[in-house]
Amino acid sequence: MSLTGSMNIGRTALAASQIGIQTTSMNIASASTPGYSRQISRLVSLRGGGPDPSWAIGAGVAVAGIERQVDGAIQRRLWNAISNENASSALQGTYGQLEALLGELGDSDLSSELSGFFRVWSERANQTQSAAAVVQQADKLAGFMRRLRSDLSQQRTQAGAQIGAAVASANELLTRVADLNSQISAAEVGGQTANVLRDSRDQLITELSQFIDVSVVDRGREGADVLVGSTPIVLGGVSRGISLLQENNPDGSVSLSVVASSNQQRLDVRSGQIGALLASRDTAVDGVIGSLDRLASQLLFEVNKLHATGARPGGLTTTRSLVGFGLDDRTRALNDAGQTALAGLPFEPVNGGFVVRVRQGASGTMTTTRIDVDLDGLTSTGATGTSDDTTPEQIRAALSAIPGLRASFSPEGKLEVQADEGFSFSFEDDSSGVLGALGVNAFFSGTDASDIRVRSDLVSQPTMLTAGRYVNNELIENATALDIVQLQSKSLTSLGGVSPTEFWRQSVQELAGSSAQAGTSAEAARMVREAIQAQRDAVSGVSIDEESINLLQFQRQYQAAARVISVVDELTQQLINLV
Repeated sequence: MSLTGSMNIGRTALAASQIGIQTTSMNIASASTPGYSRQISRLVSLRGGGPDPSWAIGAGVAVAGIERQVDGAIQRRLWNAISNENASSALQGTYGQLEALLGELGDSDLSSELSGFFRVWSERANQTQSAAAVVQQADKLAGFMRRLRSDLSQQRTQAGAQIGAAVASANELLTRVADLNSQISAAEVGGQTANVLRDSRDQLITELSQFIDVSVVDRGREGADVLVGSTPIVLGGVSRGISLLQENNPDGSVSLSVVASSNQQRLDVRSGQIGALLASRDTAVDGVIGSLDRLASQLLFEVNKLHATGARPGGLTTTRSLVGFGLDDRTRALNDAGQTALAGLPFEPVNGGFVVRVRQGASGTMTTTRIDVDLDGLTSTGATGTSDDTTPEQIRAALSAIPGLRASFSPEGKLEVQADEGFSFSFEDDSSGVLGALGVNAFFSGTDASDIRVRSDLVSQPTMLTAGRYVNNELIENATALDIVQLQSKSLTSLGGVSPTEFWRQSVQELAGSSAQAGTSAEAARMVREAIQAQRDAVSGVSIDEESINLLQFQRQYQAAARVISVVDELTQQLINLV
């Protein structure tokens, strides 16, 4: 080993110290930079010869590379935890908004409106309230249901807008990830590592995981592929992009799904803000809307069935259905699959019949006629079919055949029943539910919470309220009112065997339970994310104290290397002077 070899060893030590100081400086400067991963310079000894072939001192030190301190497994777990945390937080927010809309802990809520509705019917049965008060309270209940339904629909629309904005943000991040893949590939062609670019890419994927759950396959200098489920959405430097697909459903609602922009392939997004908003929109929001519509529909139908068969002093002289039948539907069985007039109703008539009571005013003579409604779905031969079942036209004809009555279809196709001069009528014992389904002498109009209303002419003329019923040929003026009051606690098969008030109470309790569970899940997800974040920081984070020690070490190393070069230089000068 010559003095020249010693000089070279000192030179390599000087260069390694410089790089070490630069790396430490970068760590200190980026200690607070989000997503930055601590870098270290990997030093290796250089092989070299010596004066004796049997041994070698070495030729100094070299920097084999500048490496990021990253644990890939921890990083993947962190991305997954971030997706879960954001999903839980979004779900918690949705349930919180739903609870605020329902406001069941306050004084102005649907439960209170329902109680008020049944209470005023009870007061009417006790003759302490007028028909006008009943109609007014019912109109208030219907208006509350419509407003609540509208607010829920707006929240559903808002969720769709949030999903659209989140998809746009995620799509932009995907484009930037693909662009960084290209930059990294170009930078690393020469064998160097683009650590800063890799940190930037990891940070973008971290932001992306807030929106969707992703998995990443790092292919080195060829880039990192990003997948949703098993579907790639970034391949190297190419982003396939994502977009929001809207599809109209037969019931008029709009379904949303996330697809790859390049080929419209559906993506299985299960977590992140987008996954949670999609799920909460289709389950939480739609679930509450469905419960409200179901309650409104069955309340409407049950009240209409009772009101249709109610009676009042003086009887009815005219009434018409709320449902209109086209020319073809009038001769088509009510239970026929092609019967379009009843297709949108959440309730349907069944096999049975009803009684028509006609009273002649001058003599007081009353007659009762039963009209059978055949909806058994069987033909005269016993085969399955509706060809022999009752049609709207047959009901009209049967009504017109009763002395003192005339029945016809209005220009809108609505069934109209009119009494002859000096006659009045009422309906009784409708086991088929056909009067309630058609809306004959109805109390409410509409089909669900979006359009439920008190019948318009009843609002303007509350005296048309039929709160009584004939029992043993005697008019009991509060019989129908009492039957409607009993709906408050009556178990309805259409509501799962519970009463309307109990059905709504259970729906609210289910929502509260889901909200509480979402809050617990959000807190648990936050704790998991913080724990994994701490693990990631322990590996990749920068410790100022540690870097200060490293800086001091490289400083001493640099000073020592400089001293070695100085000593070798002095010895070389002395050797030259001797010559």
